[in-house]
Amino acid sequence: MPKDRTARGPHPNHPTVDQSDRHVPVNLRQSGRTPVEMLISTRVRKSPFWHLSVEAGAWRATVYNRMYHPRGYVRPEEGGAMAEYRALMNGVTLWDVAVERQIRIRGPEAEAFVNFVITRDATRIEPMRGKYCILCNEQGGIVNDPVLLRLAQDEFWFSLSDSDLKLWLDGVNTPRRWDVEIDEIDVCPLQIQGPRSVEMMAELVGDDVRDMPYYGLMEAEIGVASVVVSRTGFSGEEGFEVYLRDASVHADAVWHTIRGAGAPYGLQVSAPAHHRRIAAGILSYGQDMDLETSPFQVNLAYQVPRRKAADYIGRDALEDQRRQIEDGDYPFALKLVGFTLGGKPITDYAPDFWLIKDEDGTEIGYVTSPWYSPELETNIALGYVPNAFTDIGTPLAVALPEPYAGDSGAPVPAKVVEVPFLPSAHPSAREQARSKGRESPD
Repeated sequence: MPKDRTARGPHPNHPTVDQSDRHVPVNLRQSGRTPVEMLISTRVRKSPFWHLSVEAGAWRATVYNRMYHPRGYVRPEEGGAMAEYRALMNGVTLWDVAVERQIRIRGPEAEAFVNFVITRDATRIEPMRGKYCILCNEQGGIVNDPVLLRLAQDEFWFSLSDSDLKLWLDGVNTPRRWDVEIDEIDVCPLQIQGPRSVEMMAELVGDDVRDMPYYGLMEAEIGVASVVVSRTGFSGEEGFEVYLRDASVHADAVWHTIRGAGAPYGLQVSAPAHHRRIAAGILSYGQDMDLETSPFQVNLAYQVPRRKAADYIGRDALEDQRRQIEDGDYPFALKLVGFTLGGKPITDYAPDFWLIKDEDGTEIGYVTSPWYSPELETNIALGYVPNAFTDIGTPLAVALPEPYAGDSGAPVPAKVVEVPFLPSAHPSAREQARSKGRESPD
């Protein structure tokens, strides 16, 4: 949010990284990988696909939306995450993403309510279509960045990123200001991603999927189970999400049916492809942005329309931020950029926010999402730096830990570049606007 240098000093761990506009600074201590085992207990939910993911070889997991989330199937000695990347890029993969919990808004005032809580214009979303959207708080901080599915005139589903949006929505509608029901529903998504996904899905649910537009929705059946298919995904490749209704009942049957249909196409169960989503410029909530991040800091200005007729939460703060930026007074300490960097190939998740330095060796920012791109033959990353260091071509340096640091152990050279790093099968609204010479789709 707007800077208040007097209210809080610099971050105590790395004083030159300016986090003075955050109430809770990002922890920049470099603790590295730690020899701890995840505790599996009844306090954290298991999805209906959890046991099936384990049977498919899941050997590690994280917690996302208070649910266990498989994050690795191929062991490091067998190729690890990069082997899963090759499966995505060359074939078709199946992901357990039931952690994208579904919050349904239904009722006569569903459109008005949704339009008040998202920054984009919900009235422009037709039934059986979806949109990537953000919700902000009164300060302009991003509360969540879900995919919003409109099933009917009076029914929307928020397919959540990693924050408990239902509590927020309940609070907004307390006391009952809109005539809507807000429920978490027994719907769990699977993602089917990769260049062979269209062929496979056509065989599974019919040829109509071939003509689905990006963010289009389709009702279908897999066996006796009812599903909603969307042409969406977290990869930048061709792909679909299959939203299974009554998932607690039908999970096993639908999982096995999908795996059977995918066998002739070489379907591989894998974790979400963070290596590919970084290349596509897709952001990860909690990693690249959070509640204290403005959309203007993370290249999501296109999510803040200038001409939306209805009011929405955070509008005043966001418009004030926009005015400051247009007046040349950037109101944030740091901004998210993309950059290439040297060092040995980064082939797994980073356990820390690695530090970014300027040419003089002063710590000025931190890396949020790094990975190696085989197509570009270099490491790529997203990270935060001061606005003065955001121009394309700006030289930087990154302090990498072993095993990725160069032989000397010194910070490796980096350079700010355009995002996305690689083109997507379905360019975002921002990319489409840029290709037409505009900064925003609005």
